[in-house]
Amino acid sequence: MKSDGFSRLTTVPSVAAQAKSEVAAALARCRSAFVSVGLFSALINVLMLTGPLFMLQIYDRVLPSRSVPTLIGLAVLVTALYAFQALLEGIRARVLVRIGESLDDSLSSRVCSLVARLPLLAREQGDGHRPVRDLDQIRSFLSGAGAAALFDLPWIPVYLGICFLFHPLIGIAAVVGGVLLFAITVSAELLTREPAKAVSELGAKRNAHLEASRRNAEVIQAMGMGSRLAHRWAAINDEYMRSHRKVSDVSGGLSTLSRGLRLLIQSIVLGIGAYLVIMQDASPGIIIASSILVSRALSPVELAVANWKGFVAARQARARLTKILALIPAVGVPLELPRPCHALTVETVSAVPPSDRRVVLQDIAFELKAGDALGVVGPSASGKSSLARLLVGVWQPVRGKVCLDGASLDQWSPEVLGHYVGYLPQAVELFDGTVVENIARFGRDPDSNAVLAAAKAAGVHDLILNLPDGYETEIGDAGLMLSAGQRQRIALARALYGDPFLVVLDEPNSNLDQEGDQALAAAIMGMRNRGAIAVVIAHRPSAIVACDKVIVLMNGRQQRLGPKHEVLREHIRPAAE
Repeated sequence: MKSDGFSRLTTVPSVAAQAKSEVAAALARCRSAFVSVGLFSALINVLMLTGPLFMLQIYDRVLPSRSVPTLIGLAVLVTALYAFQALLEGIRARVLVRIGESLDDSLSSRVCSLVARLPLLAREQGDGHRPVRDLDQIRSFLSGAGAAALFDLPWIPVYLGICFLFHPLIGIAAVVGGVLLFAITVSAELLTREPAKAVSELGAKRNAHLEASRRNAEVIQAMGMGSRLAHRWAAINDEYMRSHRKVSDVSGGLSTLSRGLRLLIQSIVLGIGAYLVIMQDASPGIIIASSILVSRALSPVELAVANWKGFVAARQARARLTKILALIPAVGVPLELPRPCHALTVETVSAVPPSDRRVVLQDIAFELKAGDALGVVGPSASGKSSLARLLVGVWQPVRGKVCLDGASLDQWSPEVLGHYVGYLPQAVELFDGTVVENIARFGRDPDSNAVLAAAKAAGVHDLILNLPDGYETEIGDAGLMLSAGQRQRIALARALYGDPFLVVLDEPNSNLDQEGDQALAAAIMGMRNRGAIAVVIAHRPSAIVACDKVIVLMNGRQQRLGPKHEVLREHIRPAAE
């Protein structure tokens, strides 16, 4: 089994088979637009007969009669028909672009949400942006020449039939050419399917490597890992380029072969036409008209072969996107429950990490009332951060449930639950934007009073005022313009924004100095005084100074739960001795 998160998530194909394809539904909403494109294609292909018929009239009527008025009349008519054809082709191209835009409008928000939820369901993600790239691939194909060529393909029999009307020999030559070009198309499908899939997977691997290098730039520079990672990149990139070269060679070779074959068939038809004229079985106009008509009949096949790589990529992108959307369904909007204000109950919960089978928490049970603050202690890998993820609904328990005022967390939508929950993860991440936007969780119309209250509750108000632009300071990507301690304190303010009922803090003082520790303790006491519940994951005792209860975890199991002083005296001190 492959290690990336997509391959892990796609190990249950029956889910995708049972669920209605969101991609198909989005395309179905464009049904009328597709019908319009089909009608435009019909008119365009009828107008494509203008050239052959014009040449037929020139050779069979104008030249023998030497009639200039007939020539002028035909020229005016042909000009009008070509102008109308150009107009229709322009409209068709614009409609196809808007079909792609409609697909993007229907799925872009869903795909963005999917990218955000994917890390919660798969630890190893590979290229985490691949759903977005897949949607872009589908949209690009629908908006390009390849889609138009597919609409022209059904008209090939019409052109071949007209060739037979000119003369059976011309029709037979055209059919033979069409069969040969169709064989090239089938070959393109068979020869590019697996290499194109490999290119997609290796491209995702390249992107993941680059993103990891970008995130860990400081570590790479400090420990001299640049050249070694560059060698690793070179190996991945070489494999990618080999697969890409194979696809390009096959597609380019078949495209060149189809173009050369079309020109050859066109010349053969010219020769057959000349022979028929010599044998007096056809008029001179047949020579040029049949050549143009055969060229037009085979042109959609040639264009389809030239765009086959894009078609295969779009088809694979649709299959991946359909499967991943079905495996991670959209979150519904349940009946909104009252704001919780009484208790947090953890009912014998057990937890397993996403895409894993290890039980990292087993049979954890406790209850906290409004105004309680629980410190969670234990050695590394004891399950403390896993408990934090369960309490805020990031992970779903495999057994038991977490409840607020008696209702399990899954009875709230994430958007609504987020108003009642504050979370400070162990790895603090801020977003590119201003301080006020980050504290207000990027709400559209942030409450300035609530922002100030959260900053003051976190003890970070004065720190923010000392920044270059105060609350309007741009902090850069991931908050890189701030120190680690500043990021942690602003993230604490974000957790406190809106006075949530449950606040879970995972190692909230890992980057704090003494002043930050005092502000943290004051923030926890402030939560307790207003009737909220605080859960604090801690390695340093200073983090749980304001807590009144402590739970000890060991190897994912609950060892002790009770008043802070009793638990610390019975378990922490003996362990230190």
